[in-house]
Amino acid sequence: MKSVLIVEDEIFIALEIERILQDAGYTVVAIAADQTEALAAGATAKVAFVDLNLRDGPTGPGLALELADRFSMRIVYVTANPNQIEQPARTAVGYIRKPFSEDAVLAAAAIAADPESANVIHQDVIII
Repeated sequence: MKSVLIVEDEIFIALEIERILQDAGYTVVAIAADQTEALAAGATAKVAFVDLNLRDGPTGPGLALELADRFSMRIVYVTANPNQIEQPARTAVGYIRKPFSEDAVLAAAAIAADPESANVIHQDVIII
């Protein structure tokens, strides 16, 4: 489970997540800035890092639900406002807070890739 979709409208944040993941051997299938772009790329990813506030508004929580339902991909929320996650997606593994560390991104990716056997515990990855 190495294919990742990044749903983030702040390009520098998206590029930093992409760099971290690619350096660790993950394939970033797309960077999406809104719901339309994310749903178009969703079928090709196993994991999505989803920001809550996107170019088209605070659509991340609903989008995560749709990505989980439609594509069964694991969800990692990326947010400075975790209280906006009212109803986590059924495949959500947790969230990392902005600003995030490289270790937090990698730990979240490892947990999303294999939530059953991940021994990765990181103080910045909050499990849902």
